[in-house]
Amino acid sequence: MIQLKKIYKWFNTGSNRTFILKDINLNVNQGEFISIMGPSGSGKSTLLNVMGMLDEANEGEYIFMDQDVLKLREKQRSELYKTHIGFVFQAYHLIDELTVYENIETPLIYQNIKSSERKAMVADMLDRFQIVGKKDLFPNQLSGGQQQLVGIARALIVKPKLILADEPTGNLNSKQGEEIMNIFTELNKEGVTIVQVTHSEKNAAYGTRIIHLLDGRIEKENNNSNLITSNKQ
Repeated sequence: MIQLKKIYKWFNTGSNRTFILKDINLNVNQGEFISIMGPSGSGKSTLLNVMGMLDEANEGEYIFMDQDVLKLREKQRSELYKTHIGFVFQAYHLIDELTVYENIETPLIYQNIKSSERKAMVADMLDRFQIVGKKDLFPNQLSGGQQQLVGIARALIVKPKLILADEPTGNLNSKQGEEIMNIFTELNKEGVTIVQVTHSEKNAAYGTRIIHLLDGRIEKENNNSNLITSNKQ
């Protein structure tokens, strides 16, 4: 699904070049659940943003579903992202002025899906995450866990093949965090590919493979034999 070859990301300050990612080579297969770990400043979120087309590598090759991403025009890249990728953020990134219902519906409006179809799809998501009673509330009226559920529902509404999650439980208590990780496990069983960035060893253990970053490089990579829940189908 994803092939990253010799990916470099840097920024220049005067005559100095500071590397954020260095020589990243990584393949992500359809149906995998990958956890990316590493200390602060190791490049985890930047790597996720490059995968999610929110950021662009300075050098290297990125193949996503047989498309050479770095050679695509911005509009083509945006289409690819909107059709196949769902993003879940630590800070939720909900739109404060929109209700729960409207937040979940927003990606469908960008895809020009007609109103009656949108209504049915949002109703399904509200039902799946048991937030029907919250649909007319605004984000500031929800708990952190509820906001994250809305964020996941919004990411899933387009039926993405890939979910990218950046510290998805970072602002939640342990019970809420466990609920979110169990949702990811279920989605993965349904065939959704998941790549998550996490500081938590416990959350990382939900993945089938753990990538360790250090100073912008892949330091080591290991298959997780101590899975909390088997993702074998």
